[in-house]
Amino acid sequence: MTKFVCFVLFLLFYLPYTLGQQVPKSAYQNLEYRMIGPFRAGRTVGAVGIPTQPNVFFIGVNNGGVWKTDDYGRTWSPIMDRESTGSIGDIAVSPTKPNIIYVGTGEGLHRPDLSTGDGIFKSIDGGTTWTHIGLSDIQQVGRIIVHPTDPNVVFVAGLGHPYGANEERGVFRTHDGGKTWQKVLYIDKNTGAIQVEFDPMNPKIIYADLWEHREGPWENSTFSGPHSGLYKSIDGGNTWKKLTNGLPGAKEGLGRIGIGIAPNNSKIIYATVDAMEKGGIYQSKDAGENWVLISTESRLWGRGSDFAEIKVHPRDPNKVYVGNTASYQSNDGGKTWFSLKGAPGGDDYHRFWINPLQPDIMLFAADQGATITVNGGKTWSSWYNQPTAQLYHVSADNQFPYWVYGGQQESGAIGVASRGPGGQISLRDWMGVGSDEYAYVAVDPLDPDLIYGGKLVRFNKKTGQSQSVAPEALRSGKYRMLRTMPLMFHPADPFMLLFASNVLWKTTNGGSSWTIISPDLTREQPDVPESIGDFRTPELAQMNRRGAIYSLSASPLHVGTIWAGTDDGLIHMTEDGGVHWKNVSPPSLKSWDKVAQLDAGHFNRLTAYMAVNSFRKDDLKPHMYKTHDGGNIWTEIVTGISPLGNSVNVIREDPQQPGLLYAGTEREVYFSIDDGAHWQSLRNNMPATSIRDLVVKDNDLIIGTHGRSIYILDNISPLREMTKVLAARQPHLFAAPVAYRVRDNMFHDTPFPPEEPAGQNPPDGAIIDYYLPNAVSSMSIDILDRQGMVIRHYSNDQSEEKIGSNLPYPTYWIKPLKNISTLAGHHRMIWDLHLEPPPGMERELTIAAVYKKTPTSPVGPYVHPGEYTVRLTTPLSQTEQKIIVKLDPRVILSDQDLQDQTDLTMRCYVGFKELEILKENNKKIIQSLPTGARKTALEAMIGTGAPDNPDLLYGSITIAAAGKETITSIQTKYMYLMTLLQTADVAPTDQTKKALDQLTIFVDSLKMKLK
Repeated sequence: MTKFVCFVLFLLFYLPYTLGQQVPKSAYQNLEYRMIGPFRAGRTVGAVGIPTQPNVFFIGVNNGGVWKTDDYGRTWSPIMDRESTGSIGDIAVSPTKPNIIYVGTGEGLHRPDLSTGDGIFKSIDGGTTWTHIGLSDIQQVGRIIVHPTDPNVVFVAGLGHPYGANEERGVFRTHDGGKTWQKVLYIDKNTGAIQVEFDPMNPKIIYADLWEHREGPWENSTFSGPHSGLYKSIDGGNTWKKLTNGLPGAKEGLGRIGIGIAPNNSKIIYATVDAMEKGGIYQSKDAGENWVLISTESRLWGRGSDFAEIKVHPRDPNKVYVGNTASYQSNDGGKTWFSLKGAPGGDDYHRFWINPLQPDIMLFAADQGATITVNGGKTWSSWYNQPTAQLYHVSADNQFPYWVYGGQQESGAIGVASRGPGGQISLRDWMGVGSDEYAYVAVDPLDPDLIYGGKLVRFNKKTGQSQSVAPEALRSGKYRMLRTMPLMFHPADPFMLLFASNVLWKTTNGGSSWTIISPDLTREQPDVPESIGDFRTPELAQMNRRGAIYSLSASPLHVGTIWAGTDDGLIHMTEDGGVHWKNVSPPSLKSWDKVAQLDAGHFNRLTAYMAVNSFRKDDLKPHMYKTHDGGNIWTEIVTGISPLGNSVNVIREDPQQPGLLYAGTEREVYFSIDDGAHWQSLRNNMPATSIRDLVVKDNDLIIGTHGRSIYILDNISPLREMTKVLAARQPHLFAAPVAYRVRDNMFHDTPFPPEEPAGQNPPDGAIIDYYLPNAVSSMSIDILDRQGMVIRHYSNDQSEEKIGSNLPYPTYWIKPLKNISTLAGHHRMIWDLHLEPPPGMERELTIAAVYKKTPTSPVGPYVHPGEYTVRLTTPLSQTEQKIIVKLDPRVILSDQDLQDQTDLTMRCYVGFKELEILKENNKKIIQSLPTGARKTALEAMIGTGAPDNPDLLYGSITIAAAGKETITSIQTKYMYLMTLLQTADVAPTDQTKKALDQLTIFVDSLKMKLK
């Protein structure tokens, strides 16, 4: 059956049953994301510590949430992950009651790529719980401060909408802990506040910087006005005075100002002043009344829209710190400066916090995370312990385990393994892949060692070398490119690599030569959006063509079908590989509606899905469309997605299930089972963050975030089968993905310390999902082999103990799983691909003898690769699913050697159990005899040397005729050999075979003596 026929059948039969039907959250409640890293931090602007608790710090990450450390930055933990936003601008802790924390959301920066928040949050228990306390429409908070003695008095610098005018901007104050807010400093709807500070010696005196600045709809466009300036209040914020003496003003093109006040002499203030003329570092010695320019070094104050951080040492007013692309220090009141901290490429420092009681303790927040020094800057904590990477796009390769790739803001392109060999994804399991920070990454589908990225390089994973393979013509200046440009291999042609600028390029020889296969697909004369407002000028209407192709998709069903979307609001499609193109833009798509992502249909080559992001037009509402006729008719599909701050960045169709869609917004993941007619949140255990890309890889959903690194949702079968589940209303056992026998290498390796940051591996074993429409009184899950014999049994009855009569072994003890759930809803359990540990087995002793290490629990041998059956039984129904168990694809082992390994292992396994049965039987015989006759019977069975206490028979009696061995010690030999056989997927050694043969002869002789 073709994919197109499947799609038509879905539309005809399944879709009518799901339209209008809300999927209950319980139907997918146990789907959980795992974070794989990288543990390489992203842009951070909020930073604060607690003076009296010098080990405790908080940071606010742009789209990464709020994090806390209580060990000087050795480890960080998120503390605000269940709230509505992860975009953080600033954090403030009450000096007198440090359990009271205020968080201003919205990252508080103006730059080409940014995020907005959801107002102000407050915690009164140190960050355990949070309450939203208003100011939602500020969108960006530049600074938040708490009164030094009254935790109910708080000031907020509200920057306002980054892409449009709004009234909720300026300086706000509360006297009641956030119950009510008063706007105390305001100029107009275009001017926001970026900083507000208390005089450290008198909280009645407050300084604030107002900044009239906005970002524009096209990349790297900005607008500024004349109302920027520094203000001062001496009555607690009731009235304000503008400070101008000595400072540049509107005539000089004044922009953002940042101030730092000397804590031990608040009359001394330093300022970074961004201006077209007379910009630099300024100083005031009279509390801001007069200012003097003390340095014009551009490295200290340049790029003022990004940086304006300046701090003064708590005890020395001549020691000053400035943050820019690096951090700088002056020890002579700003006359001379030296670099304190900064990578060769620049770390981009946004916020400093210096402990006023112990000034050698400092927290610096940068584009690459937060670092702490306890010795005045001599050494710093790591930023390789914060999983707050900002990814633009993600992709996956075709190896096992698959790797996930993407361009990380500020840190370059990266690849991360989806599974690590040591039970976790550690620092060893990710690497830079030789491309820039904004890169799309495309891995050669035929060779996972060849990785293409950026604009444009080819990285060889084996050699670690990069080569430029960009089209030569790109350097001519005729073609336009943005920070992140589409790059992909055609899913219907593994040799075709496509790259987009304002035209589409194609290569079939790895970049040795390129062909242009499209005209300029952008708007020749885009309209000026209304969101520009007061900054509109006649010149803007005549601006040059500026757009670029921002999204690209190609049909997996037809090599000639390619879709392209631009950042200025157009969609084009070709059906002949680029010979002819047609504009298929829907009428609702306007200038500078960014086509953030396209996805060509997997079941119909004329189907496409489109995510449109209009954030840069001050529109944060979701916009998505679908077409099933090649773009002639587009239907908007956003019902169910929250309209508050949920711009959509990506939409994907599931390649296996028609009608199942995924979407990534600025705050969470959504899914639809009815082709986009209705959407539901799939956030589950994920923190709120910007979802920039989604990739369906086999049975997994990969999520690339712009602030919380990369997540994977393992086994999305419950979503693929949701229509069946809802229609049947019966207990349902979902299809199980292929399960791989994968081992880790930790027995022979020094493990990482538990506090070392690491991503999560997928479950070790087979993922089994089931759904119960209603709670049941009892339930069991059995694993059956090809002969229909039960080899593993799980039940909710914790007291249950069964003997399997249909097993290929003399007796088999079944131990119920204690946490199998009978409650209504979706549930997930893991079968570890092992047989049950035999009764009486003390595996810890065996492992200790072999490896000098102790495992966490006993375990039986692996099952042989092949087909098995999972059976779900409830009082009213029984259902089954096949499950395939495969060997690790990286293992090279003949079928015969694999069978030998299994057969020898089972000889050990059965031998151990037979001796256990022998002990049990002998116990019953001896205990049935009169007390006086027991010793005689023992001596008759085993010769002289029977113990005085017959109860010591089990594992401790001496078998004189068997060479002073005990039954338990013989069992240990079996376990020793079984462990040798099971440690790796390799052919058994001759010495192992010989040892087992000798042990078998010995045991056979022993059995005869004990009959």
